[in-house]
This record gives sequence, C-alpha cells and structure tokens, in this order.
Amino acid sequence: MNMIARRTAALFFGMLCTPLLTFAAAPQPTHEFTLDNGLKVIVREDHRAPVVVSQLWYKVGSSYETPGQTGLSHALEHMMFKGSRKLGAGEASRILRELGAEENAFTSDDYTAYYQVLARDRLAIALELEADRLASLKLPADEFKREIEVIKEERRLRTDDKPSSLAYERFKAMAYPASGYHTPTIGWMADLERMTVEELRAWYEAWYAPNNATLVVVGDVSASEVKVLAERYFADIPKRAVPPAKIPLELDAPGERRITLYLKTQLPSLMMGFNVPGLATADSPSQVHALRLIAALLDGGYSARLATRLERGEELVSGASAWYDAFPRGDSLFVLSATPNVQTGKTLEQTEAGLWRELQDLQRNPPSAEELARVRAQVIASLVYERDSITSQATTIGQLETVGLSWQLMDQELAALEAVTPQDIQNAATTFFTRDRLSVAHVLPEEKRDE
Repeated sequence: MNMIARRTAALFFGMLCTPLLTFAAAPQPTHEFTLDNGLKVIVREDHRAPVVVSQLWYKVGSSYETPGQTGLSHALEHMMFKGSRKLGAGEASRILRELGAEENAFTSDDYTAYYQVLARDRLAIALELEADRLASLKLPADEFKREIEVIKEERRLRTDDKPSSLAYERFKAMAYPASGYHTPTIGWMADLERMTVEELRAWYEAWYAPNNATLVVVGDVSASEVKVLAERYFADIPKRAVPPAKIPLELDAPGERRITLYLKTQLPSLMMGFNVPGLATADSPSQVHALRLIAALLDGGYSARLATRLERGEELVSGASAWYDAFPRGDSLFVLSATPNVQTGKTLEQTEAGLWRELQDLQRNPPSAEELARVRAQVIASLVYERDSITSQATTIGQLETVGLSWQLMDQELAALEAVTPQDIQNAATTFFTRDRLSVAHVLPEEKRDE
C-alpha cells in the first residue's frame, strides 16, 4: 500500500479501529520448519482466495559489501534472471508470465528477495524455478556485459539525474559514518564501471546457499503440501559455509555533521537525521515503538504536528515529513525533511529551527493521552489494512526473519504499540534527539552556489 493509501485509510480510524483490532487479534495459522540443508521455510495460511505468494529471501545486501565492491548484491539480483542449468536467459520469466504469475525481485541494505504471486496450483513451478537458479546460476559473461550497462543507466535515471535521490544518497553516506549503511544499494558508479563477472560469481558462491535463505509462502496452502514441495526441489542443494556477517552498528555519538549540496532543483530543502537503534539493536523494544509513534505524531496525516503547526500554522514550510525504519538488521536513522515556504520568505535556517522546536516540545512535554491514542489508532489501522494483502504478510515475515528477528513479532507488534505511554515518547525524544547524533543536509539550487 502506498503512502497516500495508508494515510487515507488512517483517516477512518475512529469508526474502524475496533473491528480492525478484533481482526488483528486472530493471526493467521503460521508454520515454521527447516530442511536438513539449513533452508528455513515459513508458511502462513490465508484461504480467502486460491492464490499464493512465494518469496525466497537471502541474507545479503549492500550493508554486507566493502569499499571498492559496492553494488554486487543488486547486480547479482539482475543476473539471477539470466539463465541456469535448466533454462536460458529470461526463460523462467517467460514461463511465469504464461502462467499468469507476477514476479520480481528487490535488493536493500540488508537482504535480497525474489517473489512470485500465482494461482495455488502453480506453486510447484515457481519453487522449481527458484531452486534451479539457487543451485545452478550460469552468469554468462555476455549477459553480464549487457546487464551492467542497464544497471548503470538505472543509477543515472534513479539517482544521478534525480536531485532528491542524489541528495538522500549523499546525506545517508554522511549519516552512517561507521556502518555499511552508508553504501548505496545500487553501488557507486566507479564500482559499477570496474565490476567483473568473476566478482559476481564469488558473491553468489559466498552468500547464495540454502542455509543463508528463508522461503516464505503465504496464501491458500497448507504446511504439509509446502513441505513436500520444498523437500522435492530444495533438499538436494547442499549447504555451504557462509562468511560471518556482523550487525551494522553505528557510533553512539558521532558528533554533529553537516553538508551543503547544490543540485538541479528549483526549491531549497532540508534533511535532518538522528542515529538511533532499530529493533534488533535497541536496549528496549519500547524505545523503538516510541520512535515509530513519534514519526506518526509529527507526520501522520492532516492533523499531525508538522502539518498543523509548521505548514498551516506558522506557514514556515510548504511541506515536511518524518520517517523511521524500525526493522534494519542494525542501527537506524530517524529522519525529518522539509521545504521552506519560499513564498513567505522563509529560509533553511528558520526551517531547521522550527523542526528543532517540535522535537524539543516532545522532550519537554509528553503528548496527551488523547493525542497518543489517536495517533496509535492511525498507525494500527494502517498496519492492519496493509497486512490484508498476502504479499505484504509474506514481505513482513521475510524481512523480520532476514534481519535476525522473528516472524512472530508480526503478530505481537500491535500489542507492543498499545503499550507505549506518553512518558515513553518523552524519554525516546530526550534520549535520541541530540546534536551529537545529528546529521543535516541543506539542498540548494545550483544557481545559489555563486551568491
């Protein structure tokens, strides 16, 4: 569900909250088992339609990469469609299209995943194709030569020629001084230029092992039938030793960092980020759930604080947002962004001061019980609507498992959000919104450089 849809759903929390919580309180039957070769399999039953989603998740992404070899995880994702022992380049995708299936893949800092959505009676085909490329990827040199040019063009279109993406990439590289999260998922262009197919082969052999993967199947299936299929197609793939992968940890107090970027943009903008833990690294889970609710307090729709106070009230900004990823495998960022209201003559410095006022208000004054209840209901409504999708259910399970958490947290997080108190909100704001955790990026139009 996209952000607009989430916010639209959240507007109806008042009349929908009670039945939604009732629905959420009864999680779907979920089963877990592990093959002898180490492949973990998680099956979640959802029998509302004769459809199934199959996802294979690998514990490897850009945070696993080292300087000079960035972009390997994403490039390998592209090459996984370029042929295996049984099929030539693109043939697996053609077979799935002819079956009416939806398929794709994605890479992030922490994982790479491949998925198919298809009729339940076609699941065996999807698993056979997935197991084949896990066991016998070809990586032909001529296909790599063509595909690396596709990846470089993707980088140009999505990052280098897109000011907002380029600004965030530079900001993120500064905001994560100690961990692999400073590496862009697509890789730096200089590393793409010198990447070799031999490097990709070594990356595949290092990380693409059944004991480094999780198979997630959600939909109109039973655990017993998935187990039969998983054994049939995956059990003969041998386990291999996998390199150690340490959790990406950040400095507790890196010190205030600043960058000014002059880009091809018409309006100035601002990003502020605070180094904070994720659920995998927090001292207490309540800190993480408090940060999730703080993001919603600040930026949870029309009645949120940034929109009410800074946009419509002071007319300081023309737009502002807050977001936080609670589920990386290491430490995280709490990010605020805003565009000054240039029509009222507001500056980046004034905007930054306004954002600080909102954070300091949280530090001095816990939210009222009524405001927290409203925001929490919005967050829970959004989560419940999102989880109505079998694809979203599978993705949540896969992400949790692959970052080192448990899929069971998916069925526990609503209760965890309910347990957050106004004092938890104030404590999290006081602990984490400090200048020694702060990174700031000022983004200005190129023509301002000479002024």
